[in-house]
Amino acid sequence: MTLLMLSFVYGCNQSSNTSNNGDTNTDATIDKVQPTQSSKTKVVTTFLPMYLFTKAVAGDVADVQILVTPGTDVHEYQATPDNVRAIATANILVKNGLGMEEFLEDTVKNAKNSQLVEIDASKGIKVINDISPVEETKEKKKDHDHDHKHEHADGNPHVWLDPVFAKQQVINIRDGLITADPGNKEVYQANAAAYIQELENLNTEFQQTLNKTPNCTFITFHDAFPYIAQRYNLKQVAVVEIPEDQLSPTDVQKAINAVKKYKVKTLFSESGVDNKLLTSLSQDLKLTLYPLDSLENGETNPQYYFQAMKSNLQNLAAGCK
Repeated sequence: MTLLMLSFVYGCNQSSNTSNNGDTNTDATIDKVQPTQSSKTKVVTTFLPMYLFTKAVAGDVADVQILVTPGTDVHEYQATPDNVRAIATANILVKNGLGMEEFLEDTVKNAKNSQLVEIDASKGIKVINDISPVEETKEKKKDHDHDHKHEHADGNPHVWLDPVFAKQQVINIRDGLITADPGNKEVYQANAAAYIQELENLNTEFQQTLNKTPNCTFITFHDAFPYIAQRYNLKQVAVVEIPEDQLSPTDVQKAINAVKKYKVKTLFSESGVDNKLLTSLSQDLKLTLYPLDSLENGETNPQYYFQAMKSNLQNLAAGCK
């Protein structure tokens, strides 16, 4: 009996030790992982370019999210409850500013996050107004007509498409992250420096390539490219507004007349937009239609910025020959 009791006690002790050792190991694992996850600064960004720049600077030391799904029209975006919740629990909000994110003001108010730090990526950038006349191809209804023209009261907001201004936006984001999260200052500085070097190289590539075709004249169908035109001595002579609803033969003729009016070399359309009218226009006028990417849609890898911009450069160079 004594031997049996000793055996039973010894077995229980072994089981208890094994259990305690397992629990101890589990707790140790949690202690190592949990603080890292919870200590990450949560950053929300408004739309794709802001996400790309912020993610490039933050790397893995911050949790970076995006509010407007790539491919969604940020100009007319309506905030969702998920957006409000994301901002309510965030430490930092990164925006382009310049009136680009009209949905944001009320969304931030509804989130009621008094600790939120807002980073305006366009701070200090000298903006320009719409430098090209807008040719409207559709008669406006006398009653209420939904206007797809993007009004830019604070200047044209598409500054991220100029590599020099993109560099300034990255600097603004870097400085904002450092102020809000000084513990990761060295990471933010190193990541930003690497990305800025790539932007400087991109600017040099644009300069060297487009210097060969100075004063190239072009028309766009989205008023997103005046900064590229200004930076690299191109001439965006007009923006032809193509309505999204059904076109009448009169509308089509007006679009053709607008293109003829400016005697342009080529047409540039929004990348990824399958617009049969633009294709028909280019064929009727014997002009090549090239895509230009405004980077409001695309991949969430920070390197996508360079991929898309180099594609834009190739199309600009080809269209301006």
